[in-house]
Amino acid sequence: MKSINQWLSEYGESHQNPTNKLVHWICVPTIFFSIVGLFYGVKLGIDLMPGLPLNLAIVLLALTVLYYARLSLSLAVGMLLFSILCLWLAQLIESSGLVLWQVCLALFVLAWIGQFWGHKIEGKKPSFFQDIQFLLIGPAWLMSFIYQRLGLRY
Repeated sequence: MKSINQWLSEYGESHQNPTNKLVHWICVPTIFFSIVGLFYGVKLGIDLMPGLPLNLAIVLLALTVLYYARLSLSLAVGMLLFSILCLWLAQLIESSGLVLWQVCLALFVLAWIGQFWGHKIEGKKPSFFQDIQFLLIGPAWLMSFIYQRLGLRY
């Protein structure tokens, strides 16, 4: 099993161009959120507490945070906080009267267009073509930069 540092280093190899990095700072969180939003709409018929129905996004995010915890407990905490923010935003959009899945689908498509444009500039294929796990490493890669800026270990 690769360590978090190995995953992040390998991911970083195809993310050297400053424009591609900037695109990733915008598009990776947008894709993460849009996926959360798409699954948020799938209610599972159980209330976690009054006014908070269990949905597929919560289940998948719990599994995702466990994946991150396997690699780095510290990064898992950051990803848990970001996941909670995504859930809150999904709830906010849903309660605003907008159609959550439509908003998330539009964001998803636009963000992936951005990602592929960034990789065209980079001149390298997206890492997930090599290993599907890189779809989860991308958000952790960004979180690692936030941790470095804050002086936190991961």
